[in-house]
Amino acid sequence: MSTFADPVPTAITRPGRKSHDPDAKNPGFVDTKLSAELSSDSLPLSEAELKENPFLDRNVAQTYRAIYDEAGYECRDAFDPDLTWTREEERSVKRKVDLRVTTWACVMFFALNVDRGNLKQAIADNLLDDLGLTTDHYNTGNTIFYLSFLVAELPSQLLSKKLGPDRWIPMQVTLWSVVAISQAALSGKASFYATRALLGALEGGFSKSSNSMRTTSRLTANAVPDLILWLSYFYKSKELTMRLSWFWISRYLTMVITSLMAYGLLHMRGVHGMEGWRWLFLVEGLITLAIGLASFFLMPASAVQTKTWFRPNGWFTDREVGIVVNRVLRDDPSKGDMHNRTGLSLKNLWDSIRDYDLWPIYIVGFVFMIPQSTADQYLTLILRQLGYNQFNANLLSIPNQVISCFTLFGATWFSEFINQRMLTASTQNIWLLPCLIALRWWPGAQVNAWATFALMTVLLSCPYTHVINVSLTSRNSGSVRTRSVSAAFYNITVQVGTIISSNIYRENDKPLYHKGNEALLGIDVCAIVLFVFAKVYYVWRNKQREAKWSSMTEEEQADYVLNTKDEGNKRLDFRFAH
Repeated sequence: MSTFADPVPTAITRPGRKSHDPDAKNPGFVDTKLSAELSSDSLPLSEAELKENPFLDRNVAQTYRAIYDEAGYECRDAFDPDLTWTREEERSVKRKVDLRVTTWACVMFFALNVDRGNLKQAIADNLLDDLGLTTDHYNTGNTIFYLSFLVAELPSQLLSKKLGPDRWIPMQVTLWSVVAISQAALSGKASFYATRALLGALEGGFSKSSNSMRTTSRLTANAVPDLILWLSYFYKSKELTMRLSWFWISRYLTMVITSLMAYGLLHMRGVHGMEGWRWLFLVEGLITLAIGLASFFLMPASAVQTKTWFRPNGWFTDREVGIVVNRVLRDDPSKGDMHNRTGLSLKNLWDSIRDYDLWPIYIVGFVFMIPQSTADQYLTLILRQLGYNQFNANLLSIPNQVISCFTLFGATWFSEFINQRMLTASTQNIWLLPCLIALRWWPGAQVNAWATFALMTVLLSCPYTHVINVSLTSRNSGSVRTRSVSAAFYNITVQVGTIISSNIYRENDKPLYHKGNEALLGIDVCAIVLFVFAKVYYVWRNKQREAKWSSMTEEEQADYVLNTKDEGNKRLDFRFAH
């Protein structure tokens, strides 16, 4: 059976319609009779919404009903091609989804970021000295973590698709929380490496962990494969971008909160004979554990599965369930071609690996985060080397987290407003460029502690555009099967970049890390060039598709839509977002 491509970057084309620019304000054409009907003020749904309903064509509706039945799609009984609703009803439903789904996703991100950020806070409390470790051991521990995560990434995605993210994510959070708590008993290099390996393996797929908060950003990106799969059951594709920005903002707010918590917990050094960093791991691990256990009860599998013994009334009325399900299916009919507990085959996996149209995003992901991830991992260590004590070093990490909330949201919103994603995403590396130059060659950054702090704060306040790349990976995949695996592969490339970032600042290069900063500068310039290349590539691919599509008659287009064997982003009526 054929499937429609992701309608955000794609032109969903019905018989009698022409292909169109995926992000145009008035997409496509409809016949004269339908246009007259759509202009009626009596319709409860807006004209634009009705135009976007591919199921107005009865052949399309029947085709997809058969697909949903054959797949055992859990929401198939709520599928109703003729259901209409008012804008106010849709706004009300979206508010409920935001409150129930997005809010809890942010809470889980909070839990995730608590565990991710506390190693950076712990090393400010002389963890390395207490355990007899050097900064090179610290780099090795990070590398072990990332390699473990890398190995676990794809298996985690396959498990998530088979078990369902509503089951697998709470299991992950609970299990890694136990390991996070066990860090309170670290005794040396062996136990440090062992917990790094276990955390990486257990967090694989949910998030890209990092011992720096900014690298946690990449962690959050890796939450995409499992968590975004769950979110996609409730949201249109285009709505996810801004919701993702909320997650990353919640991450920055988490770091503000945990930095303040660390200030108090690190003062507990000596209580019951324990160092402050041990109390930090213990208390924050218990918080994460509580959230993981609660997630078993607060993550329903889909909109039609919110009623259960401990939630007898569910989240939605029957009408609201219909609105949630049908607005998502009209945005992307392919979201119903698999049950949410259907595993992926080896063929699905291979098809995703060889999807060269996603390789530009993978290449960008490999490079663009390295410069600021490296600087962030070493922020507290650099501040300690400049003479700040462990308490002030943690508090001084707060300003860049607060500023980043605004630059992140602004960049994400701006990318959608001007309909330019790749170019907007490149602003992260453009921002970093003068900062890295100053960090390497400005004398003030090398002799004045406050000047170094100010420069590092500006550098780490860059607009965090990883969320844009995460959204592009999902939108340019074009199907649930591809999206599950492509998100994992994107995060694997980011993870490989993180391994590199963990080994750029070396013991023999401190305290100014001149060689490391020169390397970061070259990588940053490379990232800017790669963003431009990716933009040009997708523009070129869309022009190729449009030329083929426009050469077909309307009858040929209609026949293609209903009978093609092309799937996802390989369909001729699919257009890549860029």
